[in-house]
Amino acid sequence: MRAAAAAGPMADAQYILPNDIGVFSLDCREAFRLLSPTERLYAHHLSRAAWYGGLAVLLQTSPEAPYIYALLSRLFRAQDPDELRQHALAEGLTEEEYQAFLVYAAGVYSNMGNYKSFGDTKFVPNLPKEKLERVILGSKAAQQHPEEVRSLWQTCGELMFSLEPRLRHLGLGKEGITTYFSGDCTMEDAKLAQDFLDSQNLSAYNTRLFKGVSQDGRACYEVRLASVLSTEPALHSEMTSKLKSYEFRGSHFQVTRGDYAPILQKVVEHLEKSKAYAANSRQEQMLAHYIESFTQGSIEAHKRGSRFWIQDKGPIVESYIGFIESYRDPFGSRGEFEGFVAMVNKAMSAKFECLVASAEQLLKELPWPPAFEKDKFLTPDFTSLDVLTFSGSGIPAGINIPNYDDLRQTDGFKNVSLGNVLAVAYATQREKLTFLEEEDKDLYIRWKGPSFDVQVGLHELLGHGSGKLFVQDEKGAFNFDQEAVINPETGEQIQSWYRSGETWDSKFSTIASSYEECRAESVGLYLCLNPQVLEIFGFEGADAEDVIYVNWLNMVRAGLLALEFYTPEASSWRQAHMQARFVILRVLLEAGEGLVTVTPTTGADGRPDARVRLDRNKIRPVGKPALERFLRKLQVLKSTGDVAGGRALYEGYAAVTDAPPECFLTLRDTVLLRKESRKLIVQPNTRLEGMVAVAVVVVTAMMVTMVKMTRNL
Repeated sequence: MRAAAAAGPMADAQYILPNDIGVFSLDCREAFRLLSPTERLYAHHLSRAAWYGGLAVLLQTSPEAPYIYALLSRLFRAQDPDELRQHALAEGLTEEEYQAFLVYAAGVYSNMGNYKSFGDTKFVPNLPKEKLERVILGSKAAQQHPEEVRSLWQTCGELMFSLEPRLRHLGLGKEGITTYFSGDCTMEDAKLAQDFLDSQNLSAYNTRLFKGVSQDGRACYEVRLASVLSTEPALHSEMTSKLKSYEFRGSHFQVTRGDYAPILQKVVEHLEKSKAYAANSRQEQMLAHYIESFTQGSIEAHKRGSRFWIQDKGPIVESYIGFIESYRDPFGSRGEFEGFVAMVNKAMSAKFECLVASAEQLLKELPWPPAFEKDKFLTPDFTSLDVLTFSGSGIPAGINIPNYDDLRQTDGFKNVSLGNVLAVAYATQREKLTFLEEEDKDLYIRWKGPSFDVQVGLHELLGHGSGKLFVQDEKGAFNFDQEAVINPETGEQIQSWYRSGETWDSKFSTIASSYEECRAESVGLYLCLNPQVLEIFGFEGADAEDVIYVNWLNMVRAGLLALEFYTPEASSWRQAHMQARFVILRVLLEAGEGLVTVTPTTGADGRPDARVRLDRNKIRPVGKPALERFLRKLQVLKSTGDVAGGRALYEGYAAVTDAPPECFLTLRDTVLLRKESRKLIVQPNTRLEGMVAVAVVVVTAMMVTMVKMTRNL
């Protein structure tokens, strides 16, 4: 490895967090106050389980992330940020440089690592490495634990600042850094491993892959499952029968377990404690299966727990925990650890309940034949929640889970909209609102929040919640009529489907997450045109038309902003949702007739700028038919498991070129020039006082507050 580039003020702005980055706190005080003492204790122990489990994300991000976290924890446990500031100034740092260090530390805590959760780009301290080294090695932590602190710094100091090309982004092989795979793994290794896992009916969600070379020169692979147990004998045939050596296509595979064992031990301890405060037997059984899953390394046990979770309708304290989203696995199959705990917001939940009641009728409005929709709509829970805890690398606005295809088809799912997260997302300053016409800005600010509520509701419930996968099970039986079902795109019988053991993620791998987000976003845009939907959310007449316009305008603007998350050097996208929004922008531009235009301009500051325009009068006559055609193609290709067709369609729209008239590669430079850093979110914490759980809710949006919070974890 070459010497690390000094990441002082000369560092590329896209790899630093600015000192004026927005920091907002999640407010859940009122919702937590309304909980009973038992409910508070239930929430507290689930929160502790989530926070402990979230530490696994450090090990899932980069080789240096756990060491950076440990080093920062040592520093701030030994000295209050204010006290450390005095030491830093005495060591020669300026106020701006110490603020930059706090911003970096807050970024590590907020993203659970040194890569941005939204975009997978590395961020580095915006101060000279030599100055930070003096602060660390002269700190009180270094005085108390000299060998440990020096060792931590020696392990992570160079990598903390390095901006070598391969280290700038998460990726596999030469394309970036990942710890889901050992450093010598390639995409071909990932594909081989997925085929092996499918052959053994093993899920990749809770695994990592490590490659080696056997004595006879053949490739050998270790598939390591996340679990508390490692080599200990256990009377559990479901998993122990899988823990052995295999020969597969000329390579040696060894299935082991025990990944993240110390972390998962703490998760299990608090899940055990939370059982004592469960509201009903479904919650107790759910927790028991989660404990079994994390102890044994069994995804099947997690599925069983998820079934009880789906059945637990309308709980006062909602939660979910496990290896969930596969966005950051370069291959798209391995789940990042995630855990959330939240309380119900009853007013908004009532609107979502009305949407659920209308769901079966609204599904008929979607532009694909009935045979491509689930045989039976399993009425889900859909609640608006105020988040108490969300561990992982980032916090979404809404969730549709579980992600297991078989459960979604047969048992259903739950939808949640995270109300206090959305409230933070709504905050938009007019002067920072880029790429819109002046006459659109006030309307956008007025209706962005309400339109986003509508979009999130439709995206989660009827986007992710719609559509059928055509499957042939292990006995050869099909879940569709091979003779009667016709592909509406070809006029022929169905030619492809999912075999036993195959899933959406395993078949579509690298495009699966973004493709599915694109389908869900498109459903939201398509169905928001339905007056019945808007009435559910309380919008009629001119207000309803404004909600539609701002929802569509927000999507096409997001498609332009998405260019920040495209890497030209690798011709790759780094963020699934933003890739999806760019694809939708391309579809609507292709519709023509002046529906959408993106025009380069020069800003008032003399620098390059751009304007996005949407003709609101052409949304229904031009935009809706274009989206209808696109949505039908997306669903048909997904239902039939047509990977080649799906890739051709999706990757075609996702291609970023400098072809006129838009010249997107040139526009990308403009987007980077005018981008605003994503906000950091300070979450509440809980502690026990006697036998009562007390929420510690942060109300001051300051970097020091975020750092202080971590001292209590």
